Amino acid sequence: MAKDKKTKLILKDGTFFEGVNFGACKSVAGEVVFATGMVGYPEALTDPSFRGQILVMTYPIIGNYGVPKKEFWESEKIQVAGLVVSNYIDTPSHHASQTTLAKWFKKEGVPLIEIKDIRVLTQKLRDEGVSLGKIIFGKEDIKFEDPNLRNLVAEVSTKEILFCGEGDKTIILLDCGVKHNIIRRIVARGFKVAVVPWDTDILKLKFSFSAVVISNGPGDPAKVKATIQNVKKIIEKKIPTLGICLGNQILTLALGGATYKLKFGHRSQNQPVVENGTQKCYLTTQNHGFAVKQIPDDFQEWFHNGNDNTNEGIIHKTLPFMSVQFHPESSPGPLDTDWIFDYFFKKAGLLK
Repeated sequence: MAKDKKTKLILKDGTFFEGVNFGACKSVAGEVVFATGMVGYPEALTDPSFRGQILVMTYPIIGNYGVPKKEFWESEKIQVAGLVVSNYIDTPSHHASQTTLAKWFKKEGVPLIEIKDIRVLTQKLRDEGVSLGKIIFGKEDIKFEDPNLRNLVAEVSTKEILFCGEGDKTIILLDCGVKHNIIRRIVARGFKVAVVPWDTDILKLKFSFSAVVISNGPGDPAKVKATIQNVKKIIEKKIPTLGICLGNQILTLALGGATYKLKFGHRSQNQPVVENGTQKCYLTTQNHGFAVKQIPDDFQEWFHNGNDNTNEGIIHKTLPFMSVQFHPESSPGPLDTDWIFDYFFKKAGLLK
């Protein structure tokens, strides 16, 4: 396969790594982050939470099982601004493979570069924190750009209300960049799901519903002020509410808590999460750069991270309001935290 040797990854401090390009021949800018998952790259690449980010995969072999059908993706397209790998494999072998990563990235206009110093790059991001960066193709130089200054949620959210499932009871899903498997796991429990735009005032909807789920999504939660205000009204009406990932941060901000940016975030499929008050630890999939700093009044910490003790979820002391920082629908174990959905819907009186 033809390689282009004029590609570089340049960080904001001037550090650069030379590589070869297998994807689209273009320059892009974004926030350079790393993920340590050994599998699941099609799901990660289509996760809207990666919007605006140049993703570095630490696992040394990427592309070896190709790309599956669109029905297995987490959104309709590649969401990363660019992908950086150590060893790209262009000869996939898997029964579900439909095409190669290179063909997919070229079709969608996203650069995919291979550099050999992934370990050095990852150590730098871990020790110094995530960095703005850019992939430069040939002589096509561009400026650095901080995606967290944009309302990334507005970019990835649905523009119209979508209905999924055939259940008698409807669950509102506030789409801040939802992964499709969240919808699948709710529908699997016999509910109808109404996926609504991120800034929807659901109290003005013309149809009835039984509960609200606030989805995952990209960027700084403080940028989605309309969602925060609408969630505040939802809670005031005592409508059962579950937040996932960004939804954990949005629920926190809506009720007077605070969030902050992590040094290098949690992006992997093996983050240990401990349920407070128990000896139970779950392996979870996570993808976020911000976290909860101050828990709102009348809530308590539900989970914490076994590595760095950061917050991994909050729960109201008496009412059916709760959220988790991890992805219960992902279940890398493969069962792990899928029970979160059942727990929430039982607390909401929607499941026995």
